[in-house]
Amino acid sequence: MSASKAITRTSVPSLRARKGGEPIVCLTAYTAPMARLLDPHVDLLLVGDSLGMVIYGFDSTLPVTLDLMIAHGGAVVRGSSTACVVVDLPFGSYQESPQTAYRNAARVMAETGAQAVKLEGGLEMAETVAFLTSRGVPVMGHVGLLPQSVNALGGYKAVGRDTASAERIRADACAIAEAGAFSLVIEGTMEPLARQITQDVAIPTIGIGGSPACDGQVLVSDDLLGLFGEFKPKFVKRYANLAETVGQAVATYADEVRSRRFPGPEHCFGVKAPAETG
Repeated sequence: MSASKAITRTSVPSLRARKGGEPIVCLTAYTAPMARLLDPHVDLLLVGDSLGMVIYGFDSTLPVTLDLMIAHGGAVVRGSSTACVVVDLPFGSYQESPQTAYRNAARVMAETGAQAVKLEGGLEMAETVAFLTSRGVPVMGHVGLLPQSVNALGGYKAVGRDTASAERIRADACAIAEAGAFSLVIEGTMEPLARQITQDVAIPTIGIGGSPACDGQVLVSDDLLGLFGEFKPKFVKRYANLAETVGQAVATYADEVRSRRFPGPEHCFGVKAPAETG
């Protein structure tokens, strides 16, 4: 990535300065072609470990490796030019110690060209966030529903329903913000709680199943586009139904191949297409 290309990107400080201002537009991207399509319209491209489910068909994000995240992160950076690119640190790559987290985050930053990393967790991860940010690694936090903790949580379900859990999540959010994170994803959280956290912390919040009061929003692009049809979370709005469009296009192609209508002369080399008549 050239220096001039890096300079044109939305920066981490500029996103942090958007607190309380124009909402931050964020979508996931896992490939260069999709990044190229999304880049003109968004402020931030998140290379989420959700790629494990969306791209690879895993049941959770847990099997995703650091090498996978680096491969897809690099592709998204190469396919984009203006959006800030943030790459998820996958399960097991940062929880052991701040030192382990730094080694793996440094690999992500160096090998992908991304502007920041994202990690899940609250109070227990505050020391790690402080360790990373003090050493030049910008960090996006993630509280509320934590997909990497799906086994401990007992499934994917909204959190913060009772007073005790709501207070824990608020404490988690404040700890991550105070540790130096530049922004904070709030996922699958009761709307009043997400609204309150947005008021409590001095950094932008990015909602996904959070609140319209958050400082920005993120969705999985495949959900937004209707490409991932097996399950539609409550917080997803489908702006297109591309799965149907793709199915129709492939069905037409298959029919034309079987009926020998494709390829036609215009698709072949060394064959003159018949002259138009009339």
